[in-house]
Amino acid sequence: MARRVVVTGSASGIGRAAADMLRARGDRVVGVDLKEAEVCADLSAPEGRRAALEALTALFGDGLDAVVACAGIAAPVPEAVGVNYFGVTELLTGLRPLLARGTDPRAVTVGSITVTQPFDAELVEACLAGDEPSALRLAQEAAGRGEQRRIYPSSKNALVRWVRRTCVAPGWADAGIPLNAVGPGTVRTPMTDWIFADPEMKAVMDAAVPMPLNGYASPEAVAKALLWLADPDNTHVTGQLVYVDGGAEAVLRGDAAP
Repeated sequence: MARRVVVTGSASGIGRAAADMLRARGDRVVGVDLKEAEVCADLSAPEGRRAALEALTALFGDGLDAVVACAGIAAPVPEAVGVNYFGVTELLTGLRPLLARGTDPRAVTVGSITVTQPFDAELVEACLAGDEPSALRLAQEAAGRGEQRRIYPSSKNALVRWVRRTCVAPGWADAGIPLNAVGPGTVRTPMTDWIFADPEMKAVMDAAVPMPLNGYASPEAVAKALLWLADPDNTHVTGQLVYVDGGAEAVLRGDAAP
């Protein structure tokens, strides 16, 4: 039976791979991205999120079966907070009522191996408090101090913590809606081209994200994990960050984090 699925970040990278796989198996997919998508919206801004939710509600008023939230920014810029955290959490929250009317509803998003790296605790707390102006200000201040590399890990740390606390909140698990995230290692996508183009950044990345199993991941490798978490076959996995990282998390944390 064809499922009704929203995929954000559908124009490139992991989101495009997921959307292509879903369409290939016959699902009805509506993509959300800045361009080249069924719904074009800027998820870094509140007005863009509202526009996306209005469009998706009009399309799926009778119910939605899955949301695969892949939209994100890998660059260490303050805008990453708007897309990576608020763009994901506000959209998933807004679509939850449609999921509740769906069949075997599922929600999944993209975290990161960078949650194992240093982050800005105050920035994370501002995100979790829903205080976007303060979160953006703190990200800008971090960049001003030369700590811009903490912005991306902070946005993903906050997102994964939101998944953990939200998955068992009213309206999710008790409504039969699993909510999970995948944690990719280094993925070869247009979003990471800037890292591979800079030898110094690539060396930093390789040291920070060692991937002994098969090296860098393809978008399809991550998309396959997303699709299983979004599938009706996933009946009991919720609140999890599933690493798709070639063993990076195991190398970095060893057996201290079961």
